[in-house]
Amino acid sequence: MDFNIFVQMKQTFISSLSNLLETRQKIVLIPHKNPDGDALGSTLALAHFLTDKGHEATVVSPNDYPAFLEWLPGQKDIVKYTENALLAKEKIAQATVIFTLDFNDLSRIDQLEPLVKKATASLVMIDHHEDPKAYAELMYSDKNASSTCEMVFEVLQALDEQGLSPAIANCIYTGIMTDTGSFKYPATTAATHRAIAALIEAGAENTSIHQKIYDTSSFDRLKLLGITLSSMKKVEGLPVVYMMLHQATLNSCNYRKGDTEGFVNYGLSLEGIQMAVILIENEGEGKIKMSFRSKGRFSVNEFARKYFNGGGHLNAAGGMSEQSMALTEATLISALQETQNQFDLEA
Repeated sequence: MDFNIFVQMKQTFISSLSNLLETRQKIVLIPHKNPDGDALGSTLALAHFLTDKGHEATVVSPNDYPAFLEWLPGQKDIVKYTENALLAKEKIAQATVIFTLDFNDLSRIDQLEPLVKKATASLVMIDHHEDPKAYAELMYSDKNASSTCEMVFEVLQALDEQGLSPAIANCIYTGIMTDTGSFKYPATTAATHRAIAALIEAGAENTSIHQKIYDTSSFDRLKLLGITLSSMKKVEGLPVVYMMLHQATLNSCNYRKGDTEGFVNYGLSLEGIQMAVILIENEGEGKIKMSFRSKGRFSVNEFARKYFNGGGHLNAAGGMSEQSMALTEATLISALQETQNQFDLEA
């Protein structure tokens, strides 16, 4: 998209959103299923802002999230559909505005999808993933943004130049930090670092946030990491490694939601490796959850979409398989062989 056209679209979005928020609204903010730091950070930050402006704002999550995010300001007030479906349905039905953040397809919110489709509220999307679906009346979509939190930061700066509260700053900092891999991914720009500087000036406790996210592992989680790394295999003839975790292994390490966060990234730390994959068995759902990471031009977004009913970004995506672990492994290797011309085999 032409840069000037994008700027105009962004300005139109902010102007329309400002007009929508001129009168007091009942607002629901929804992150994707299994929300991560960016999803929770963006919804909570915007909820704080809207509450400060006199609106009634409630975050409704499709399900629970990792324990390392439970310190986020305002998280105790989140309505989790899996724990309080009645209240979640009530909030969505009564809402006059619904924000969807960090996803661009209503299928990403699981059982909340039919509730949102039936709602009479105005729908607003803020997201940085590719190929957005046109379900919202107001859309701010930027696949080049480092995170949805950086986009929310820009929106809040445009809506109110008086500054952000420490609670908002901490939430946004968390989302940007986690979605950029602590500021090392290619989508991290000078604008990202300027946003981070402004957030620290507004009260974001950067050192404390990093410790709360990355330095609170349990003994069981580190044990699980060791088992995961020991399962690593390299695909013959390709710069690809993959790891597998069976349900029995997860159970033996007292698995909790979020324990495998970041495991897939270890594969990319190997010299010469351009893609890393992790396969995680979920017997309860009858699925194999898959995470893909890559370096360079190989699009794991396209790979996940084509072969594993998933998607995401150029270098970070997710997918799933309803086959057994053995069949999923075979399908993965076959798919990689079909796409081997997309790797830089001379690197």
